[in-house]
Amino acid sequence: MADLFSEDIMSTPTGPEQEREQPLKPGDEAKPGTLGAAEGICDRCGGKGTLADGAECPECDGTGRVMRGIGGG
Repeated sequence: MADLFSEDIMSTPTGPEQEREQPLKPGDEAKPGTLGAAEGICDRCGGKGTLADGAECPECDGTGRVMRGIGGG
């Protein structure tokens, strides 16, 4: 019988949690939902999602937003 508290079972999201999980963008400092982190405006594109030449911003993947640490310790 599998150990219900094993790391494999506890660390694998299922259902709605799994659907919400998004890959990190290059400018992200943390995963969405991480304590002490919040969504903020991308510094590179100023929240526009595009660069001055019209190309998609590589830091935020064109969203204009990145996850960053907001807490202090």
